[in-house]
Amino acid sequence: MDYQALYQQKLTTPQQAVQVVQSGDWVDYGWCTNHPIVLDRALAARKDELHDVKVRGGVTMWMPEIAKADDAGEHFTWNSWHCSGIDRKIIAKGMGFFSPMRYSELPRFYRENLSVDVAMIQVTPMDSHGNFSYALAASHLADMLGKAKVIIVEVNPSLPWVYGLTGCEINIQDVDYVVEGDGAPVAQLGGGGEPTDVDRAVAQLIVEQIPNGACLQLGIGGMPNTVGSMIAQSDLKDLGVHTEMYVDGFVDLALAGKITGRNKSLDKGRQVYAFAAGTQKLYDYVNRNPHVMAAPVDYTNDVRVIAQLDNFISINNAIDLDLFGQVNAESAGLQHISGTGGQLDFVMGAYLSKGGKSFICMSSTVTGKDGSVKSRIVPTLTPGSIATDPRSCVQYLVTEYGMINLKGLSTWERAKAIISIAHPDFREQLIRDAEKMGIWRRSNK
Repeated sequence: MDYQALYQQKLTTPQQAVQVVQSGDWVDYGWCTNHPIVLDRALAARKDELHDVKVRGGVTMWMPEIAKADDAGEHFTWNSWHCSGIDRKIIAKGMGFFSPMRYSELPRFYRENLSVDVAMIQVTPMDSHGNFSYALAASHLADMLGKAKVIIVEVNPSLPWVYGLTGCEINIQDVDYVVEGDGAPVAQLGGGGEPTDVDRAVAQLIVEQIPNGACLQLGIGGMPNTVGSMIAQSDLKDLGVHTEMYVDGFVDLALAGKITGRNKSLDKGRQVYAFAAGTQKLYDYVNRNPHVMAAPVDYTNDVRVIAQLDNFISINNAIDLDLFGQVNAESAGLQHISGTGGQLDFVMGAYLSKGGKSFICMSSTVTGKDGSVKSRIVPTLTPGSIATDPRSCVQYLVTEYGMINLKGLSTWERAKAIISIAHPDFREQLIRDAEKMGIWRRSNK
């Protein structure tokens, strides 16, 4: 087959390609770094011709053109699978909504529950076999594109080619239209500021629990990043990686010689992930690197897969925690922050792993804009807050004041343990709250 001839046959302009979008359509932008750029711009230019166009995306790294106009919400509705700061701004504008999910289920959502009229995503340039790589976001894209009535790919030579399992590439034969992008640099995600003393204290408690040969999953955020930095400076060796999101911290660990993956029972020697976002250092590292492997998220986040990896260590953040052991990692009351993502998948999978451990970490307090200090350990979750991890699934909880394991504890034992890692200034009030709720024994004191 002459793949180049087929490519030229399907090559068109962004303006012509987006003519396939009709009012009332469901349009998919893919995920994170794969969101389209020139196609999004062309679709936004058709705003006044369209109404009730529903667009899906997730972990959005730049403001879509379709969301910029003052009256954008009269024409487009944004639906995010996982909220970034950009997604929150779109929601606050009144034209966006969150779509709850466990990330591991997203491919199945497309196979069984969703319709896609038009899919448009960024991909790498085509190889000699007619394939385009999904680059940094294997995620759910294969199933999303498998359901799409029309597939438009936007070629960006700046994207790295990432090796992976089936479901990480699409062939020119399966594409309806090809558009060549403007070569924009891949959007970057910074690693945050310098770790705080609290970050270091929490990270130190966790690092002490990690054995040589462990397999790591790090969530996004300051504390997981600090754990990664401390591992890079530790004596740990022969670590493996099997994670949802691949971030710069893993690159630092690999370059420090900490990651070999030789003890992994699955994908030995490979760092496995569903999507990646970080700095150019990460994008250069993963480009055609046989030591890393992209995979669909229903593989990376499958509890049954995670459980097969011995000594699996899962490290994630929380927003707040109540005295029953319920963990909220996605909202501040009714204000949506992120999403369930894969946190619950990894909490459950790590616990089922032989020698595995799941850690939820957070600072004991938060300082508001008005300067007031509040406990992040609360009697019950704030009305509207989401229980990301139910109390029955949580294992280790960590603040700068200590580490506890909730497995096997009754309600009064849980309350006692949780209060022990709260900030001292709030412990007496939390005890009074626990007494009112009937989960405190007087002998606890």
